[in-house]
Amino acid sequence: MYKNIKVIAFDADDTLWVNETYFRDAELEFAKLLAQYETANTINQELFKTEIRNLQLYGYGIKGFVLSMIECALELSNYSIKPKVIHEIIEIGKQMLNKPIELLPEIDEVLKTLQPKYKLILATKGDLLDQERKLQKSNLLHYFHHIEVMTDKKATDYKKLIKHLDIHPSQFLMIGNSLKSDVLPVLEIGAAAIHVPFHTTWIHEEVSEMETSDKNYHTVLNIKEVLPLF
Repeated sequence: MYKNIKVIAFDADDTLWVNETYFRDAELEFAKLLAQYETANTINQELFKTEIRNLQLYGYGIKGFVLSMIECALELSNYSIKPKVIHEIIEIGKQMLNKPIELLPEIDEVLKTLQPKYKLILATKGDLLDQERKLQKSNLLHYFHHIEVMTDKKATDYKKLIKHLDIHPSQFLMIGNSLKSDVLPVLEIGAAAIHVPFHTTWIHEEVSEMETSDKNYHTVLNIKEVLPLF
C-alpha cells in the first residue's frame, strides 16, 4: 500500500508530543475562575462557541485560545469581570506556553528508523512561534527535512504542500491523530494517511462514523505500529 511513498509527514500536537491535555486542564481552570457567573458545563460550551467564532481571526493555537477566554469571560460576566481575573486568564495562557515538551512513547525510535528511507517533514497547524518553540524543545528537529506550519489542514492546504514538495499525491503519506485534519483531507487529494488516535480530542476535530466508513486508511494504537506497515 505504501510502496510509492517518498515523503512522510507527521502532525505535531498529540502525534509527536502531548498538547490537547493542557487545553482541557486550562478549560477547568477557566471554569473555576468564572464559577460565580455560570455552571462549568455552560462555561465550556460558551468558550467553545467563542473559539469557533474566532478561528478565522486568530487561527489555531494558545494565543487565540487566551483571547477567546478573555472575550468569553467578559460576555458571561456582562462585562463586570475584575481585572485580576483577566490577569489570571492571561497567566493560564503563559503557563501553557511554558509547558515542557512531553514526547509520546516511541517517537524518537520511529523517526530514527524512517529517516534513512524517506523524506520526513513536519506538517502542523497553529501559531508559528509556539510550534517552532515546541519543535526546538523536542530535540526532534534534526529528523525533518522540511517544516510546514499550516493555517489550516484542508484538502486545498495539502495540495499546496504537495505542490511545494514537487511530488505526486500518491507519493505522500500523512501520519496524525486527527481524522478531520490529518486523514480525511489527505485521502481526498489521493494521498495516503495513517491515524494514530490520542486519548482526548478537541470536539472541533471530531468526525462521524459516516464520514470515515468508506475511507481507506490504517489506524494504529501507537506510533511504533506504523513501522511494520512499511
